[in-house]
Amino acid sequence: MVTADNPLAVTHPDAVRAVLEWLRRRTDVPIVVGEGTALSSTVAAFDTYGYPALVREFPNVRLFDLNADEPVELAAFDWRLRSRTLHASRLAVHCRLRISIGPPKTHDTVLVTLGLKNMVMGGLISRLSARHTDSDRQRPSMAGRLIHAGEAFYVALPGRIRNSWAIATAKELLFGNLTPSSKTAMHQGFPAMHLNLFALAPHLHPELTVIDGFEAMEGNGPCDGDAVDWRVAIAGTDWLAVDVAAARLMGFALEEVGYLWYCARAGYGAYAQDDIEWVANVAPESVARRFRRHALGPVQDSWRSPRVERHLERALAAA
Repeated sequence: MVTADNPLAVTHPDAVRAVLEWLRRRTDVPIVVGEGTALSSTVAAFDTYGYPALVREFPNVRLFDLNADEPVELAAFDWRLRSRTLHASRLAVHCRLRISIGPPKTHDTVLVTLGLKNMVMGGLISRLSARHTDSDRQRPSMAGRLIHAGEAFYVALPGRIRNSWAIATAKELLFGNLTPSSKTAMHQGFPAMHLNLFALAPHLHPELTVIDGFEAMEGNGPCDGDAVDWRVAIAGTDWLAVDVAAARLMGFALEEVGYLWYCARAGYGAYAQDDIEWVANVAPESVARRFRRHALGPVQDSWRSPRVERHLERALAAA
C-alpha cells in the first residue's frame, strides 16, 4: 500500500479475498496478510480499504503491519554504489511462503511495478508512520507529512521542469536520503534503484505472484496515474516469468525494465517467450495494450549505467 488515500494505487481486498478462498480450499495453515505503507498509517489503510473483513471471513488469518516488525539487515547500495544497509521485516524475509498480490502499474522511477517490486517495497520497513498514539492508532510522522507536502509541490511544478533529468534525480536523492525509512532509502537515483531491486530479489521474491489487472494504472504511477479497465489476471509460481509476461502485455520489453533485465541475466526465472508456458482462457496477445508511460518519459531510461553494468558483471561472475 503505497498510499492510504487512493484505492486505485493499492491491492484491492477482493483480490486478497480470492486468493484466501483458493488457499482455504487447500490448507488451514495460519496466514498473515502483511503490509507496510510508505508514508502513512498501515493500520488506517487496512481500515480504509476494508481489510478487517478478511479476518472475520476466513479462519486463522490475521493482519500485520510489517513496518512494526523486528528488522533484518539486507545489503543494498547508495547513489554512488557504495554499500549500505536496509531494514526489512523479519516475517517477510523468513516466512515459509511469500505471496505478492497487487495491481499492475506504471512507475515514476522503474517504469513498471509488478510482483517483485510490490513484495520488496512492502517488506522493507518505514519508520515514517510507526509512531503510536495512546489509542494504539498510528499517525504519520513529521517526516512523512513533510514528504507528502514536498511531493505535492513537485507534482505542481511545470512539466518541463518536473520532468528534467536534474530535477527528477534531485528529487530521487532527497527522497531517498533524508528520512528514517528503508522504503525511501531504496530511491538512490535511477541506476541504483534498479540495482537495489535486483540485490534484494533473492531475499524477498514471492513464491506465488498474483497480478490483479481487473483495474490497472497507467501514466503517472504508482500513486497518481489513470485507471485502465483491463479485466486481466496473471498468476504463477515463477515470479520473473509472471512479471516479464505482465510487462510485455503492458507494452514494455524486458530490456526496458532494468531490474527485471538484471534478474533475467542472473537466471532467477524464465523470461524468454518460448520458455513461459501459458494456461489461459484467452490468447495473451488479445489483451495486450500499450500502457502510457509516466510523464518523466525518457528520463526513466537513465537507469543504464556503465558503473552499474561493471558491478553487475562482477556479481554475476562471482555467483
